[in-house]
Amino acid sequence: MKREFYIVDVFAEEKYAGNQLAVFLDGHLYSDSEMQKLAGEMHFSETVFIFPRESSGHIFKARIFTPADEIPFAGHPTLGTAYVIAREILKDRVEEVVLDLPAGRIPVSLTYDPAGEIENLTMRQLEPRFGPLLNADMAAAALNVPPAEIDPRFPVQEVSTGMPFLIVPLQTLAGIRSARVNLEELNRLFDRFESRAVLVFCPETYDQKNTLHVRVFAPCLGVPEDPATGSAGGCLAGYLLKYGYLGAGQIDITVEQGYEVGRKSLLRLSGNVAEGKISVFVGGRVFTVAKGCLL
Repeated sequence: MKREFYIVDVFAEEKYAGNQLAVFLDGHLYSDSEMQKLAGEMHFSETVFIFPRESSGHIFKARIFTPADEIPFAGHPTLGTAYVIAREILKDRVEEVVLDLPAGRIPVSLTYDPAGEIENLTMRQLEPRFGPLLNADMAAAALNVPPAEIDPRFPVQEVSTGMPFLIVPLQTLAGIRSARVNLEELNRLFDRFESRAVLVFCPETYDQKNTLHVRVFAPCLGVPEDPATGSAGGCLAGYLLKYGYLGAGQIDITVEQGYEVGRKSLLRLSGNVAEGKISVFVGGRVFTVAKGCLL
């Protein structure tokens, strides 16, 4: 049996941008050890293994690995895998694909252009869960930024929509560009939190069409800096809604990421608050770059 895989660019506006992803079609052919080794061999932020359907529906079990470990959920792998499923497995125009992940089932909706090509994918993430707060000075020390760069109007807080991230609001683009992880300080923080990754954001952007600029650091997962992070984007959307960062009630914005690592990325974040419940959606485009087969 062929052991085929695809390489796609997710949250990209063109090929060779966004976040790279390897998607293997026959997850049942690999042991846990082999999947982890292949994720290391691909050396992207994440690698996904799809398993055969157990029914005739559009629900697919998948597992996600970073170069260092398996994780329960991640955003750009969810969109990229749904794209590969629709194009290469189902080979049909479907409106929704559901990924059955360790964190839960994540539905992904697909829209198409007039030529029938997939134009955009959007996932509804799990409802945000808000964790402990962190002293701003400690966050500044872990990121090697001046304490005055931390926006005093909003908290530093852990948020999860399936995978937890520490959310840090900064004030300026210069501040976010200067951020450099102090691994010793970061590990000391992570002793107190579930999260193993940090998202920093600010309201200044490279492209004036976008609303926020973001960087994500996950060295503990083998990813020094991620070019585009959909799971963290969902956490950020929940944070923005909870604290009214962009006003009360709802958001519908574009967020840029990856500029500092030469992989310009664009995430579309939307969501609302209704009857005390926060709903968050993360979307973007996907491009196929390559198809391969293991020897």
